[in-house]
Amino acid sequence: MKETSGGCSCCRLSRRCFLAMASAAAISPLATAEQRGRTSNTFLRGALNPTAYRPKPKVQVRVASLRLPPPYWLGWPGASYDVEKHYDEYNRSLCQAANRAGVTLLQEDKPIENDQGLDAFVSDLGVRKPDAVCLVLQHFGVWHWAEAVTKLGIPTIIFAPIGTAFTGHVHDISRRSGVYVISSLDTGALNQALRMVRAKRQFEESRLLVVAGAERKEDVLERLGTRVRYVPRSELPNLFDATPVTDEVKQIARDMRKKAEKIVEPSREDLINAARSFVAALRLIEKEEANAVTTDCLGMVAERHVPTPPCMAASLFQDAGITYGCEADVFGAISLMLTSYLFDKPGFMNDPVPETVKNVLIAAHCVCGTRLNGFEEPPVPFILRSHAESNLGVSLQVLWREGQPVTLVRFQNPNQVIVDTGTVVGNVSTPPAGGCRTSVEIKMDDVEDVRNVLGFHQVVFYGNHRRDVEAFCQLYGIETIHSPKAATA
Repeated sequence: MKETSGGCSCCRLSRRCFLAMASAAAISPLATAEQRGRTSNTFLRGALNPTAYRPKPKVQVRVASLRLPPPYWLGWPGASYDVEKHYDEYNRSLCQAANRAGVTLLQEDKPIENDQGLDAFVSDLGVRKPDAVCLVLQHFGVWHWAEAVTKLGIPTIIFAPIGTAFTGHVHDISRRSGVYVISSLDTGALNQALRMVRAKRQFEESRLLVVAGAERKEDVLERLGTRVRYVPRSELPNLFDATPVTDEVKQIARDMRKKAEKIVEPSREDLINAARSFVAALRLIEKEEANAVTTDCLGMVAERHVPTPPCMAASLFQDAGITYGCEADVFGAISLMLTSYLFDKPGFMNDPVPETVKNVLIAAHCVCGTRLNGFEEPPVPFILRSHAESNLGVSLQVLWREGQPVTLVRFQNPNQVIVDTGTVVGNVSTPPAGGCRTSVEIKMDDVEDVRNVLGFHQVVFYGNHRRDVEAFCQLYGIETIHSPKAATA
C-alpha cells in the first residue's frame, strides 16, 4: 500500500503525475494564502485572518482498482480497451483530486484481480478503517467485489468508467446509504467525491460557537459530529467594548469603503464600529477555540448592547471561508458550513418571502458574502447599506447575477436536509421594498407554487448542486427532502 500526500507514489507515471499534483496544490482551497499568492481580502492577513480557523483535518481515503486479469476478450470494456493506460490515467486523476481537496490517498500497490486479493483487502480494511474507500472498476464482472467492500460500513466511492457498468449493475447499489457511485468518464466528479469525505471530517473537527443566553455548555451533534459550544451573549459586547480603534481596524473600514460600488447610509464611524465588530468576533472565536459562530445579533441590537449590528463582520467571515451565522440559529449555521466545506463557496442564509404575482421566491437578509463564485474568486458588486430593521451600522447589499443557477439547502436537524434549486431573476432594492438589504428573486425549479417552498433560513449559493448535496447526504445517511412540486392547499 502506498500513501500519497503531496507526493506521487500513487501511480506509475510518477513524473507526469507529480507535475499535475504540484499544479493542483497551488490552487488548493486548503493551501495558505502565501501559497496561493493572494488573500480573500487585502486586510485579512496575519493575526486578523479568520482563514486560520478553518478546520484542516487529516483525511485518509483507501484506493483500490478492481478488475479481472487482462487481456480481455469479449465482455466489457472489451479487447480494444487499453487497461494499463486507463489504470494510470485514473490514478493520476485521483492524485490531482486528492491534492485539490487536501486528502491523503492510501493506494494498493497493484490492482485487485482475484478473490484472494479482494479478501485480503477487505480484511485489512476491517482492521485499519480509513475515512472512506474509493474503488476504481475496470471490468463489469467485478461488481460483486464492490458489493463486498460496501458491507464493511465504510463510506464507499465507486468510480465506474463508461464500459464497466450496465443499469442493472448500478440500480440498487447507487441508491444505498453509505455509497456514492460515479458511472461516467468525467474524472472531475472525483474532485467533488473527495470533497464529500473532507467535508464530513471538517464537520467532525469543527466547534460551532453559539453566542446567546446566559448559559455555558457544549453538545455534540449526532451524525455530523460537530461540537456546539454555547457561551453567554455578554461575551461579544464585552469584547467589542475592549476592542480599540487600531490601524488594522481603520484599514478594514477603508478597504470596504474602497471596494463598494457606493455607500448609501453608513458613516465613517459606522464603518469603524463594523470593523471593530469583526475584530471582536475573531478574538472570541480564538478564545473559545471555535471554527464557526452564530450570535443572537437581533437581541443584542434590540437591547442596545452593541452600537452596531455585526452584519458586515459576518459577511467578511463568510468570504474567508468561516461561517458567521445570524440569530443564533444552529442549523442555519450548519447549513452555511455545508456550502463552505463541500463547495468552497459562501452561502446566504435568508428569510424566504413569496412574491405571488411573479411566483418567485425572494431570499432576503442583511448578511451575505461577496465571493459567491468561490472563496478564491473575485467579489461580486455590493453596496454598503445600514442594517435595514434598525437602520444602524453597516450591511452589504450584494447584487446577485441574473440567470445564475442556485441551490437552496437547509438542515432541519442533523439527519435531514431540504434541498431545492432555482435561477436568479433579479435583485430587489430597499426601498421601495421593506425587509433586508440583500434581496434576491429566485425562480424555483420543480415548484409550481412558490408558497410551498419548504424551510426558513434556507442557505442559497451559486450553482445547481442538487445532485452533489444528495450524494453527500446519501454517503453519510442523511435524508434529503424537496419542496412539493404540485400546488397544495
